[in-house]
Amino acid sequence: MATTLPRFVLRVLAWLPVAFAGWYVLAPAILWPAQLLATAVARGAFADLVRAVDAHGATLTFVTTLRPGSAVAGGVLTVDVNLLLYSFGLPLFVALTLAAREARWWRALAAGYAAQLPFVAWGAVADFLKNVAITAPPLVASQTGFSASGRDMIAFAYQFGSLILPAVVPAVAWVLTHRAFLERMRATRGAA
Repeated sequence: MATTLPRFVLRVLAWLPVAFAGWYVLAPAILWPAQLLATAVARGAFADLVRAVDAHGATLTFVTTLRPGSAVAGGVLTVDVNLLLYSFGLPLFVALTLAAREARWWRALAAGYAAQLPFVAWGAVADFLKNVAITAPPLVASQTGFSASGRDMIAFAYQFGSLILPAVVPAVAWVLTHRAFLERMRATRGAA
């Protein structure tokens, strides 16, 4: 029996709460590779700003080399970034994949998961940079050494990583991993 669009949408809606609950509960394990990637990028590309990156559940704490202000001797600034803000596309992808009821669904899940991890890391690093270079007090932001154009690029990376990528990447990954399903659905719709 061919899947109709309304039936598929109902299955997606049924899987969404389950997928979001699983994502929320399992976030520390699911997001561990993204934490490693974000840590590697922050420590490699911004070693002059990042002293360490600690993970606590789904939150990354960037320990910086920045001083909170001239009045605090020996103080260090830390920035917390919640990876859930950049990974909400993962449960959406899971719900779409399970609703499609394809044979080898686990391959699609693995491919979609792997495709989204770099973009979760992107969002986390961009959030950190926004916090230290743009929204931090002037005494802190001036220590980062970013120029005006550098801050503009950080603002763009943050907006792109928080508003566009978490929603678009899972949709694109799902379409690429479910082309045959979409073709069958199109054929079913055309026959009706």
